[in-house]
Amino acid sequence: MTMANPRVRKIADRIQVIVAEMLERRIKDPRLGFVTVTDVRVTGDSQQASIFYTVLGTEDELASTAAALESAKGVIRSEVAKQLGMRIVPSLTFIPDALPENARALDEVLERARRQDEEVAARRVEAYAGEADPYKKPRVIEDDDEDALDDGSDLSFGDGLDDEPDEDDRA
Repeated sequence: MTMANPRVRKIADRIQVIVAEMLERRIKDPRLGFVTVTDVRVTGDSQQASIFYTVLGTEDELASTAAALESAKGVIRSEVAKQLGMRIVPSLTFIPDALPENARALDEVLERARRQDEEVAARRVEAYAGEADPYKKPRVIEDDDEDALDDGSDLSFGDGLDDEPDEDDRA
C-alpha cells in the first residue's frame, strides 16, 4: 500500500473526509459508537482503500461499531463514488487503529515516570547527598606527622582536626 503518488494521496485524503462526514451525518446505525477516522491508505492502482478508525469506549462498543461499519460499507462506497467521480471506485476496508491502545500504554508509562520523579524530588528535599559540611578545610599537620614523613617509616594521616593544639602550634 504505497502512496508515493500525489494523486493517490489526494484520493485518500478525500475519502477520509467523505467517510468522516458520512459517519457523522448520514449513517444512523445505533451500533455505531463515537468513531474517528484516523487515516486512509489507498493502493497505487486505487483499487483498495484501507480506512483506519478509532472508537471511544469499551471493547463491546468497538465490536458493535465494527459491525455497523461493515454493514454500512456499501452506502459509504456509493457516496465515495458519487463525490470522487472516478470510473473505478476503491473497495473499502475498515481497520481498527491500534494507535489509542499504544497511546494509552505510553500515557501509563509517562505517568509512572512522573510519579517516580516526584518521589525522587521529595527525597531530595529530605536529605542532601554528601557530608553535612561539604567545604574542604586545610589540614593541620602535627610535629609527630612531620617526623614520620621525614624518616618514611610510619605514614599515618589524621583527620586534620586537633583536639588540643601543641605548644609549637601556638607560637
